[in-house]
Amino acid sequence: MSSSQRPAYAYRPMTAADVAAAHALSVQLKWPHRLEDWAMLQRVSQGFVAEDHGRLIGTAFTCPQGDYATIGLVIVSDEYQGQGIGRKLMEQALQACGTQTAMLNATLAGAPLYASQGFVDFGHIQQHQGNVSPPAPKDLPSGERLRRLTEADRNNVIELANAGSDLDRHAVLNDLFDSVEDIVGIERDGQLRGFAILRPFGRGRYIGPVVAENPQQAKHLIAVLLAQVPDAFVRMDVPSDSGLGPWLEEAGLKQVDTVAQMVRGSPPQARGGIKQFALVSQAIG
Repeated sequence: MSSSQRPAYAYRPMTAADVAAAHALSVQLKWPHRLEDWAMLQRVSQGFVAEDHGRLIGTAFTCPQGDYATIGLVIVSDEYQGQGIGRKLMEQALQACGTQTAMLNATLAGAPLYASQGFVDFGHIQQHQGNVSPPAPKDLPSGERLRRLTEADRNNVIELANAGSDLDRHAVLNDLFDSVEDIVGIERDGQLRGFAILRPFGRGRYIGPVVAENPQQAKHLIAVLLAQVPDAFVRMDVPSDSGLGPWLEEAGLKQVDTVAQMVRGSPPQARGGIKQFALVSQAIG
């Protein structure tokens, strides 16, 4: 079908009233997101929808996070594929980035579209999930201690998350705190040097973000959280260079997918000796 013959679909900003229909669309595509997961993204992002005579047929989100904006959940109903809808939604999401550098995590199917719009690869994310066989946490080095974090630690958690990701996590983490099931941190000399969050997501639980100085700290934090949910279904999204992949496999979290990290400009750079070992989500980064 030529562009002149294509139906005139309607494109507009997403509102909270669209969340249920967007969730239903993702269910049709066998995506695991819960209604609550969609609602969270709608609260912290600028969303866009495509409609066919009032029926929601596509979505996209732009989540502003400081100097960067992450684009996610660019999806189009199967029966409307190949009509330029995804490209139009991406154009709106990119426009919403303004002067912020656009980032996204691209599936194999979506990567060519994003490459045509100026995105380049800068890494890969591995999706791990499965029913947990909790590993025993190894002892921390002398001078480091683990503790459960509280509301009083919120600002320090956000500062650490910002350093590990080079994104401004204030809006995202302030929203996430309302749904946290457990959050643990590692201190040294009275300073928070790592943390990990456990929360409901998709088919079960999700661990992320995880921020730490090294893989050993990250593994300790994750193992403590996994011990809270033995035999539960857990998902994590981790950078391929995190050093966690084989260890997660042994814990029952098998690698089921890999997506490309893509950016239109310079990628973010972690700072202060802190690194992000697991994402908030693929849509948010």
